[in-house]
Amino acid sequence: MPNNEHILDTIPYGALGLVPMSNCATLGEKVNTYLVKWRRERQSEHKNNIAFKGFERNTYIVNAQNPRFGTGEAKGILEQSVRGYDLYIMVDVTNYSETYTVCGHTNHKSPDDHYSDLKRIIAAAGGKARRITVIMPYLYESRQHRHTGRESMDCAMALQELINMGVDNIITFDAHDPRVQNAIPLSGFETIRPSYQFIKGLCKNVPDLKFNSEHMMMISPDEGATDRAVYLASVLGINIGMFYKRRDYSRIVDGRNPIIAHEFLGSEVEGKDVMIIDDMISSGDSMIDVATELKKRKARRIFVLSTFGLFTSGLEKFDKAVEDGIIYRVITTNLIYQTPELLSRPYYINCDMSKYIAYIVDTLNHDSSINELLNPYDRIKRLITNYESGRL
Repeated sequence: MPNNEHILDTIPYGALGLVPMSNCATLGEKVNTYLVKWRRERQSEHKNNIAFKGFERNTYIVNAQNPRFGTGEAKGILEQSVRGYDLYIMVDVTNYSETYTVCGHTNHKSPDDHYSDLKRIIAAAGGKARRITVIMPYLYESRQHRHTGRESMDCAMALQELINMGVDNIITFDAHDPRVQNAIPLSGFETIRPSYQFIKGLCKNVPDLKFNSEHMMMISPDEGATDRAVYLASVLGINIGMFYKRRDYSRIVDGRNPIIAHEFLGSEVEGKDVMIIDDMISSGDSMIDVATELKKRKARRIFVLSTFGLFTSGLEKFDKAVEDGIIYRVITTNLIYQTPELLSRPYYINCDMSKYIAYIVDTLNHDSSINELLNPYDRIKRLITNYESGRL
């Protein structure tokens, strides 16, 4: 990561306040730990200046709660004043592990519940914060981002609603379709891809990788993931292949046209390590189907890379795919809730994003550019050089 000492040349936009909601508490604690450590160790004559008041603290976390009444209704509470703060609210809308009680019945929180709780916390700030940035790793309703017939555009409406409530910036990771930011063209919106963290996770856990076109290939599981695959393949200097989904448009199953087959476009994969990259693993059926097709074409080892591991149908099918030799490793990030069962799987590689988020928060608090943080090209190149020379 870049050296952020230069940001001390700029005055913080406001006292830093980190608001990790309960659904994002673990990740928020890790981000806070980095911020406390860095700001304590940073040396500058400006740190005691009145403009830097509150710069060095024991914690930057502003505690927030969303208690519920017996009917299931809720409210948002901030446990301290945030007047003049530069607030960063962290929310994981996919965390189904959280529950609440409705008239004696236990409900698991849905993305709709988490999104409503986020709005309650923004409302609790009451317009007193100097600036509000929402860090929402998995963008709420990101798969419902465009019209297909008579359908709602939930993601666009949610973005506009947040901006109308006073949110200044929205930071997300690997948005399903980045063009959804066109719904809020005059507001801050960043979608960040964890490309560097994927390669770092591979290098630290697999000792015999060869990053060249003779031994490795990048695969896009569908046309929507092509740009992700093209970028990483270009940086690594390897070839790319693509599958496209042939669908049955005569019927709809679970809200979408069912996939008939996965057709492959690309060069030979025989004997090569293959990386399949996408923004999310939902049920996992598509990933396993693609991996199976690649194995039929005699691919060597198959690595599944995904920003969000949702695993909505459980892990059993992945366990079987690994046992059958179809998939070698599964790599996702800790940007969303991870079950203990997932973390215990020997084939799973976890990419920790907390340090990256801390860098982004620290830099934005000083109103400095995060352009260097958003482009990981140089960092990936250095990582590969160190890996191949045995210095990693």
